[in-house]
Amino acid sequence: MTDAVKGKISVETENIFPIIKKWLYSEKDIFIRELVSNACDATSKLKKISLSEEFEGGTDYKIELSFDKDKRILVIEDNGIGMTSEEVKKYINQIAFSGATDFAKHYQNAENKAEIIGHFGLGFYSCFMVSQKVTIETKSYKKGEAGVLWESESGTDFSISPIEKETRGTKISLYLDADSGEYLDKWKLKELIKKYCDFLPVPIFVDGEKANREKPLWSEEPSKLKPEDYKDFYSYLFPFSGESLFHIHLNVDFPFRLQGILYFPKLTHELDASKNGIKLFCNHVFVSDNANELIPQFLTILKGTIDIPDLPLNVSRSYLQNDPLVKKITNHIIKKVADRLLEDFKKNREEYQKNWSDISIFVKYGILTDEKFYDSVKDALIFKNSESGFYTLNEYWEKNKEKNNNKVYYANETEMGSVYMDLLKSQGLEALLVDSKIDSHLIQNLEMKNPDMKFQRVDAELADQVVDKDANKGLVDSENKTESDRIEEFFKTVVAVEGVEIKAEALKSQEVPAVILMPEFMRRMSEMNSMFNKEDMKALKNHTLLVNTTSPLVKSALRVFNGVNQEKGKNLARLVYDLALLSAKAMSEQEISDYTKRTSQFLEEIFSEN
Repeated sequence: MTDAVKGKISVETENIFPIIKKWLYSEKDIFIRELVSNACDATSKLKKISLSEEFEGGTDYKIELSFDKDKRILVIEDNGIGMTSEEVKKYINQIAFSGATDFAKHYQNAENKAEIIGHFGLGFYSCFMVSQKVTIETKSYKKGEAGVLWESESGTDFSISPIEKETRGTKISLYLDADSGEYLDKWKLKELIKKYCDFLPVPIFVDGEKANREKPLWSEEPSKLKPEDYKDFYSYLFPFSGESLFHIHLNVDFPFRLQGILYFPKLTHELDASKNGIKLFCNHVFVSDNANELIPQFLTILKGTIDIPDLPLNVSRSYLQNDPLVKKITNHIIKKVADRLLEDFKKNREEYQKNWSDISIFVKYGILTDEKFYDSVKDALIFKNSESGFYTLNEYWEKNKEKNNNKVYYANETEMGSVYMDLLKSQGLEALLVDSKIDSHLIQNLEMKNPDMKFQRVDAELADQVVDKDANKGLVDSENKTESDRIEEFFKTVVAVEGVEIKAEALKSQEVPAVILMPEFMRRMSEMNSMFNKEDMKALKNHTLLVNTTSPLVKSALRVFNGVNQEKGKNLARLVYDLALLSAKAMSEQEISDYTKRTSQFLEEIFSEN
């Protein structure tokens, strides 16, 4: 045996560990990830060596975490490849220290902690975030090699000496500092192993109990898996999240390496689309539950896992945003999602339509934000129709373009029972239904991409087929005015409201006395504002009141006005206007209250006359 060798790693290291602790204090749990990952690497290397060499100690590979609360010692031990004295000097004093030095130089002047998304380069020296002293006892798998003890109380001064060690592998003992007693708790350690190291391919034990799952489902061959396997894995990753709609298994070897499983969850609210549920891994080691730089915003509703062995994880977000590898991965994920949607649409349309309410938000959002995604899924974009079915845009167009005069009629799903839809359906016409706040943007987008189609809201402009253009406007009176002229004048007198235009036309249906029409762009502006909870009732005040000259109620109002009770005629005309406003949802709460009072008084007057 030779004597102990003492030394100092570098005279420039005095500021390294304060910097490390400053940046990683709130994330100091990662020392578990680093040390257990190193232990797993040591075991994986020995597994490869076992294919060509013999060694002592068997192949019952494992990693063990144990602790002594009284002495405040946490131990992480493996029976992997181990190290010789020269390897300790190389990997601990040189390479591992180099990673810590690079980390310190990179972040000592940084201002934004959020830029740090991974710290794999830090490695072994992360243990000094929680320890006042660290020892390494190790023995190489090579025959005839002696055990080695490495000790340091600062991370800069160290000693290396030979020891008697019976078994191969490495044992790291952390003498925890006064602020790190939480790591002397079995449940805390098991929680960290599950979070960071759950899928490492070596059994990990905490205080004698197995703490990791080992094999991730994403590394399995898709052809060998059953639907139940994917369901169980989803429940394991995201307990209490219900069932997923369907999944995509990613498995790429070239031109980059990528594995993972993406799930489409059921949405309970549109705001769920902003939640990120994708866990990012590197070689089965958990790195982050924020994969925003890899996943486009419209796909953040997805849940699942992505494992990228070649991704440099100790880099800034700005690097990720400009890294060619990341862009290739992002494009691949978008393509796989689009391919899956198109496949489901073509092969099982009934099930696809059943799931549409859950996936429509992200499909529409993707169409608005990614041109390639639009090109891929445009044929799988579907709409409910007013006849309780579903159409793609092209299906609706081919069926209705002639009778619709090259127009695409559409309406909010809440308008199904409105007078506008009644008028449209009375003439055998049908409309596409929209049901989310982003649909105004979607319609504009589709208009630009389909210039031959004119999109028309049913409550913005009446379909030509609804208006009776051949109707007789009535006899011309002594002032050369028709009945339609008189009705229009009458309502202009009664409804003298700024911003309101009055028109009198004959509709083919006599059941609707009047409707409110608003320019298409005003309707869309109002709905876009509602996305930001800006209900602008003022925008709804500029509109057209189209009075139906064939309505018995309208004719009665004019007759009463011209007869013995002019005031009653005015009240009837005002009632017609109020009903049109109510139907168009263009009344504020105060106006509804005023309308109720006004109508009650009018009814009382009518019944008092009788």
